[in-house]
Formats: sequence, C-alpha cells, structure tokens
Amino acid sequence: MVKDALPLVAVAAGLLGAAGVTEAARRRVPPAAPAPPLPEDFRWGVALSGYQAEGRSPDSNWTRHESSRAPMIREPFGTGPDFAGRYAQDIALAASLGVDTFRFSLEWARTEPAPGVLSEEGWAFYDAVMDELDRHGLRAMITIDHRVYPGWVLGRGGWDWNGIVDAWLMHAERVLRRYAGRGVAWITVNKPSFYLDGERRDRRLGRAQRRTMHARLLECHQRAYAIAHEVDPGCMVSSNLACVPAPLHHLTDSWFVDRCRDTLDFVGIDYYYGLSLDNLTVWRDTIGHYRSITPQPESLRYMLRIYAKKFPGLPIWIVEHGMPTDDGRPRADGITRGQHLADHVRQIQLAIAEGIPVIGYNHWSLTDNYEWGSYRPRFGLWRVEVRDGDLTRVPTDGVEAYRRIIAGRGVPHDHQPVCPPAFGVFAAPWETTLGRLQRGARR
Repeated sequence: MVKDALPLVAVAAGLLGAAGVTEAARRRVPPAAPAPPLPEDFRWGVALSGYQAEGRSPDSNWTRHESSRAPMIREPFGTGPDFAGRYAQDIALAASLGVDTFRFSLEWARTEPAPGVLSEEGWAFYDAVMDELDRHGLRAMITIDHRVYPGWVLGRGGWDWNGIVDAWLMHAERVLRRYAGRGVAWITVNKPSFYLDGERRDRRLGRAQRRTMHARLLECHQRAYAIAHEVDPGCMVSSNLACVPAPLHHLTDSWFVDRCRDTLDFVGIDYYYGLSLDNLTVWRDTIGHYRSITPQPESLRYMLRIYAKKFPGLPIWIVEHGMPTDDGRPRADGITRGQHLADHVRQIQLAIAEGIPVIGYNHWSLTDNYEWGSYRPRFGLWRVEVRDGDLTRVPTDGVEAYRRIIAGRGVPHDHQPVCPPAFGVFAAPWETTLGRLQRGARR
C-alpha cells in the first residue's frame, strides 16, 4: 500500500516549481543550531543480518528464490561478504570504532536445517560470535527473524503453513534460552511491514494470505516477548519498524506496531529517508532506484517526535540507519557516508535536547552486503568487493567519521550540516497535529 501511494506525491513537484522554490533557495543553509553532546550512556552500534552477510548459506527461502530466478534476484549471491568465515575480523573492526553494540540475526535455517534436526555446527558458529563479542566488550542485539526461514518451512507453505507459529516459537525459545543472561537486546521480527511486502512480491501472496501473515507475525512477536521476559529477566525486547515518511507511516504502523505497544520495551526505528515538497525523491524507491534518494536529516527528528508522542514512556533506539551508494561510486550530490552520518547524528542530539528519549543508534551496515538480490547498493562502513572474490575490507570515510562522533559523544556543537535543508517537510504538520490531539485527550 505504501509503495502504491508514494508516486502520488510527485504531483507536487510541478506545483513547487511554479511556486518559484528554486534549488538555489533550498540550498541557502542557515547557521546551524548548537548540538549538545549525547549522554554518556548512549548506545552506539553497527548492524548486519545473517543471509545478507554470512555467506555459506544453508537452504532457506532466499536460496530457493535465487535458484528459481525470482524477479527480485538481479545477481547471484555467490560467496557473500563471508561474515561466517571472517566474524573475528569483522567484530574487531566494529570494536575499533568504539561501539558497544553489535546487531546480527541468528538464522533459523542454519540452526535447524531439517525439521527437528539441530545443527551443532550452526549453533557453534553463533556461540563463537557471542564469545568474540564478549572478548571485545561488545553487547549483542540479536534479531530472531530477519526475513529468512528454512527451506523446509517454505516447502510446507511458508507463512501459509498452519504449523509455522509453533515451529517459529520453538526456534525463538531455543535462541532466547541459549543466550539469556548475556545482556542481549532482542529484536523479534525485523521490519514486519517490509517482511510482509517482500513475501507478497516474492511469493505473490493474495489478500487472504497477507491477512494470515499479519496475524501470525503479530502472534510470534507477542509470544516471543513473553518467553524472553520469562527466560531472560530484565532484558529489552522490540520489533523494529520501517520508518516511512509521515503521513504514510500510518499505513505500515496500523497493523503491527500499533497493536503490540504493550509488548515493546523500546521503539526500534529503521530510518533511511524523509519526504518534503522540495525532496520527492522517495518515490524512486518504488522502482528500485533508492540509491539516488536525497538524504533528509531533519525529517529524522520529526519522526522521532512522532514516535515519542505515539509511545509515551518508551525509549527509542535507531536500530538501523545508513546511506546507499551505487556500487561504491561517489553520489551525484557529492554527499559522503561520513557527512551523511554526521548530519543525522546531529539531529539525534537536537532531539535528545528537546527531551525525546533516544537511547541508541546502530549504523547499517558494518560492511557491504547482499541487498536482497543485488550487491549494487553499498551501505557498508567498510567496502567489500564480492563479485571478483576479493573480500578485503576497505574503509570508507564513514569509518573515521563514526570514530570521531563516538569519541566526541556526537558531532561538535558548531557542526555545520552538509545535507541541504528541506522545504515543506511532510512529517511536520503530522507531528504537530498528533501533539495537539494528545494534549486535548488529556484535558
């Protein structure tokens, strides 16, 4: 539904030009407001996911998509970045940044390759990852389901299979019990709205099938939340949401996150882009050209305000945030990964200064990875060339930028943004309206 709605905003582009809002006017950057430092206990992290980064992939829904040449597969997976073979090196790179959190997914396909058959090798790999994190003083954020499930589950119908909830929860409980007591922050289901949209597209799900998946994803999250607090008391659990620009966020929030607010210990947000009258590039995501979407840092602060008002009392953790480049080439707008990172962290600093309870930030991703069918979108702090087999980790300018930001508890107070300011941010009136409605309800 969201992707169907996004192109409609393109109509405003012509009206904007007629109104005389020029590119030059948009780029008149006023002096930036001072950005106070972040709290000392603010959590800094990096993120990756199993299928996208591990390599040596076991039989799963995604390996079967590739073998069947599904429409979204633009190039073969190949070796992947090989986190499975280079996890010690990659964790050391993460630690060198100064982060304290390492987010990864624990792949069901690797730990239960056949029904009821548990892989000692698969579990040993994740045990080794956890031990390596401990050696570097890093805490894990573990995603239980990052859009990937075993091939044998797909063979039984995937989310159409009547046994999937029980099987999924057995896997989740094994994961939760195995790593309880180790300070893990838990993500049950990664971006349910995008997960559903991917299944709809990849498996051509009908309306009734989508409603079934809605209900089953929600049940999995709610029951996993209860199990987590039973076996790992005091832990923090969430399901991160795909933060689409207001007002479109209502479409994705309504069926999942709005229904599970009582089973969230923090609001997990994945933020990548905003929407405004002079920045309608978000519509390019509907045709797979999101590498050229124009960054919009100030929309992040508006969306943080919206979710702080929507979920009063819950802290917010930016579970994913990053910027794609096209095969690692410089962007047409000249914005680098380090500049993009700094401008968005500044908005987090300003948000916290307003009283918004943001407690952490994870950069997506540690290294370049397989972006669900292609290596062309590059998100990594470290570049990795997979196609030619050279898996050397090559730092981008984001590496040193992130180190400085972490060491300085944010950008300096006099940091001047590089990303141009937006005109007519769509999130602004929605954030204001939500605040008025909530104030009225309290009267």
